[in-house]
Amino acid sequence: MRHFSERLTTLKLVTMKSLLLLGLSARLSASLGHAANSTIYNPIFPGFYPDPSCIFVPECDDTFFCASSSFNAFPGIPIHASKDLQNWKLIGHVLNRKEQLPRLAETNRSTSGIWAPTIRFHNETFWLVTTLVDDDRPQADFTRWDNIIFKGKDPYDPASWSNAIHFNLTGYDPEPFWDVDGKAYINAAHAWQVGPYIEQAEVNLDTGEVGEWNVIWNGTGGLAPEGPHIYHKDGWYYLLAAEGGTGVNHMVTMARSKNVSGPYESYVNNPVLSNANTSSLFQTVGHADLFHDGNGNWWGVALSTRSGPEYIHYPMGRETIMTAVSWPEGEYPVWTPISGEVSSWPLPPAALDIKGVGPFVNHPTPEILTFSNDTALPAHITHWRYPNPSSFTISPPEKPNTLRINPSNINLTALNGNYAGPGGQSFISRRQQDTLFTFSVDLDFSPTAIEEEAGVSAFLTQNHHLDIGIVLLPPSASTATLLPGQPAGQEEEALIPQIRFRGESYVPVPKPIIAPVPKAWRDGKLRLEIKAANRTHYSFSVGPAGRQSLMQTLLYASNEPVSWGFTGVLLGVYATNNGRNGTTPAYVSNWQYLPQGQFRD
Repeated sequence: MRHFSERLTTLKLVTMKSLLLLGLSARLSASLGHAANSTIYNPIFPGFYPDPSCIFVPECDDTFFCASSSFNAFPGIPIHASKDLQNWKLIGHVLNRKEQLPRLAETNRSTSGIWAPTIRFHNETFWLVTTLVDDDRPQADFTRWDNIIFKGKDPYDPASWSNAIHFNLTGYDPEPFWDVDGKAYINAAHAWQVGPYIEQAEVNLDTGEVGEWNVIWNGTGGLAPEGPHIYHKDGWYYLLAAEGGTGVNHMVTMARSKNVSGPYESYVNNPVLSNANTSSLFQTVGHADLFHDGNGNWWGVALSTRSGPEYIHYPMGRETIMTAVSWPEGEYPVWTPISGEVSSWPLPPAALDIKGVGPFVNHPTPEILTFSNDTALPAHITHWRYPNPSSFTISPPEKPNTLRINPSNINLTALNGNYAGPGGQSFISRRQQDTLFTFSVDLDFSPTAIEEEAGVSAFLTQNHHLDIGIVLLPPSASTATLLPGQPAGQEEEALIPQIRFRGESYVPVPKPIIAPVPKAWRDGKLRLEIKAANRTHYSFSVGPAGRQSLMQTLLYASNEPVSWGFTGVLLGVYATNNGRNGTTPAYVSNWQYLPQGQFRD
C-alpha cells in the first residue's frame, strides 16, 4: 500500500501477466453471458478515498458499507453506504472525536496517520481495524506502528464508535477474521523492509490482547506483500493481498489453504488483478477487497489513480474503483479488468433511502455553502489533523452568514513540511472529486499586521500545495501588477494588501508572484478561485466579489506538484499569521465547488 515505483516516462511493453489477465477476463465475460446488463462507472468514490474495504450487511436493511484510509485528514476513516452499489452516501467517520485517538495530532510526515482500514460485521457489531503510522520512524521500531481497533453498533451514529483499542504488531494493514470455530484472528502485513510477509495471531478484539505471531504467506515475490484479507469459501481459506508497492506496479495476488493458519499455496495465475504495463488511464490498481450481494454475486473493490502509465498528473490521488467478480465453486475468483466503464452482473435496484448526514459521493452536484446561523459544517468538510475548534465560527454576530477563521501561527507548510505541532492549522477544505471543476470563495479580510494572510489552496500535504492568498506586505515585495497604470512598489503606505501565489512540492513549482491588490478593490470582498483548466493544469484567479467580468487570472500552474503520495488534493481556505503575532480573522462566504467534467478513459 505504501511504496512508490519510479514514475514512468515511456510505456512498457505488455507482459505475459497482462495477457494472462486478458484471458481470464474473457472467461469472466463468458460466465456473465447475457446477464452482463449493468455498467459500473469508475471511480465509485472519486477523489481522496484510498484503500477500500467493503462488506454487505443483510442485518442492516441489505446495505453495503465501505471504509477508506484518511492519513492525517480529520474527520478520519470515512464510511460510505449504499443499497444498490450505484449511489454511495457518506454516512459518517469512524474517527470523529479527538479523545478516540489523541496521537493523530502529533504525527510527523505527510505519509503518516491512518493507513488502510478493514471493516467487518460480526455478532451485531461493526469492527474497524487499522494502523496509526508514524512514518518518520524506522520500520523496525515497533513504536512506528500503533495498531488499533474501533467497534460500534450503529455506523450512522458517530458517537457509536469506541475509543481506540490498541494491540501489538510490528506491521500494518491488519484485518479481523473469525473462523468457523469462533476463534478471532488478526491477519496483517509485517514491516516489509524487515520481513516481507503476511502474519497472523489470535486476538481478543475487546481488549487487544494478541497471541504469538506466525508467518502464513510470503507472497509471490513482489515488493511489500500487504493488505491481507482471508475469505472462507467452499472448504478453502482464500488469502488476498497487494504486492508491487502502491505505484504503477501495484497488483492483487491470492493464495489458499485448507487451514486458516496455512500453509498457503500461491495461485499459479497470479496476479488476479493489475493494470501494470497497460495504457489504461486507471493505474496503480491494487489493495483490494471482495464481498457479495444478496443474490450471491461477487464484487471487488480496489484503489486506483487516474494517471495513465506516465504517472505524472493525478491530483485526485488514489481513488476507489469497483468491478464484477466471478467465483466458481472450488476455484479462484476471476476479476473483470478495471476501466472507466465495467460491464457487470445486474446491479441491485436503485435506492436512495440511506440514512446519514453526508452527500452522495458520486453525484456531481454543485456545492454552495452560505454559512447561515442555523447550519453546521457539512460532513465531508475536512481538516488536516485535529483543528482548533475556536478557530472556526459559523455566522459570527459581527458578520452573519460567513465563516470566521482565526489565523493559526503556522501556515500550510507548517514547521518543516512534515510536522505541525499540536496547535492545529486554520485550514478547512473539501476533496477535489472531478477532473474539471471550479472552486471559489468570497473573502472579507483586512489584515493589519505584516504577513497576516488568508487564501485558498490546492492542498495535497504540508509539503505539496499551491496557494493564492491576500497577505499584508511592504510595497517593495511586489513582483507584478494586476491592472495597468499601477506600477509595482509605488505606494504610500508602509504595508499594503498584496495578492500572493506560492507553492511547495518535491518537484519544481512556479516562482512566487506578489501583486498589489488594486486600490479600487481594497474596500470590499475579494473572490478567490482555483479552476481545473484541463486535466493537467489549474488556473488561479482573483477579483472583486460579485464582479465576474473583472476577475484576473494570476497564473496557470501544472497539477504535477500536487500529484504525489498516498492522499489526494483538498480544496480549501486557510488563514495564518505566518509565525508572527497577527490575530486578524478572515471571513469566508459564498463557498462554491462546481463540478464540470469527469474523465474515465
